[in-house]
Amino acid sequence: MTFEVGDKVIYPNHGLGIVERIEDKTILGTTCGFYHLRIVANDTTVLVPVANVDGVGLRRAIGDDEVERLFGLLGDGKIDNHQNWKGRFKDNSDKMRSGSIYEVADVLKSLTFLAKSKSLSFREKRMLDRAKFLIISEVSEVMRETAAAIEGRVDRALERCFSTNARTTARAKVVKAAPRASAAASAPRRTARAS
Repeated sequence: MTFEVGDKVIYPNHGLGIVERIEDKTILGTTCGFYHLRIVANDTTVLVPVANVDGVGLRRAIGDDEVERLFGLLGDGKIDNHQNWKGRFKDNSDKMRSGSIYEVADVLKSLTFLAKSKSLSFREKRMLDRAKFLIISEVSEVMRETAAAIEGRVDRALERCFSTNARTTARAKVVKAAPRASAAASAPRRTARAS
């Protein structure tokens, strides 16, 4: 994937950056092309080798049409629920490094849901905050809206997700209990005989 000066790109785990220039540099006798990215969140500059764009997961910011898909995913009621802390942390770390906003949305949903029932470890709390920041900053830039307005939309989508998930879980429990209840009702009854 190639980028032009002025393109808005996402650098995994760092967020939105703008390609400020593209230049060749000679390092240890080898000449390579580099993208100079200015990371919007903290106004730092990052150099990314042109040849390593795919390796680091650099991608274009999502388009307007993808924003609706993202909010649909955030509110769909499907939540990854790992019980094992190590497995959950590894999966979430991999998703955060992927650079995909949809993977980051999965992390945001699962950790926000988990935080409602128990306190998160320091590392997971930091990951949750990072996931929320990455989504809000990218969407606010794409939609040209304030971060506060996008945060409200994200929070509403998450609440919709959790209420949908609760309804689905409750329905599944009713359906699971129904066969037992009907089996109990159809079982032959024994009556005690008087002697």
